[in-house]
Amino acid sequence: MFAQELRDRRPRPTGRWHLDEMVVTIAGKLLWLWRAVESEGEVLNLLVQSTRDTATAIRLMRKLLRKRGFAPEAIVTDKLRSYGAAMRELGLSSRHERGQRQNNRAENSHQPTRRRERKMQRFKSPGSAQRFLSVHAAVHNTFDVERHLISRKNLKSFRAAAMNQWRSATATHA
Repeated sequence: MFAQELRDRRPRPTGRWHLDEMVVTIAGKLLWLWRAVESEGEVLNLLVQSTRDTATAIRLMRKLLRKRGFAPEAIVTDKLRSYGAAMRELGLSSRHERGQRQNNRAENSHQPTRRRERKMQRFKSPGSAQRFLSVHAAVHNTFDVERHLISRKNLKSFRAAAMNQWRSATATHA
């Protein structure tokens, strides 16, 4: 699928990962969307689950470590105890940082999800939410450049590079 192709073309993520969870309503049920974001704001991984416990935190971390192939220098979380237990079990407790305001990078990454959720008039099933959010994260990571930080000339070149990546990933030519 083109989302995996886009993910494969991304540069290696930074060594500081932020983990957080948020509640989403899917088919009238409250479920948890677990998200891992790097320090630059790229979504590394996400997981839709019905629980907010240690087993789910371990599942997210194992999936993340397996996909990325390396352990980060630091893992920043909020004060949810499940993260601490998961880090201890995986042997990453020395890299774990927790704090109330240290995790703003992950908290801010929830805002686009809320906007998409409203536009779609809520997600219909956990599977469709997982698929949509995974694909959207890959596309968003490719096209999202922090335009307020760069010049117009650089923005145009970054967008052109993103379009080239998109065309090669989807095998389309314009």
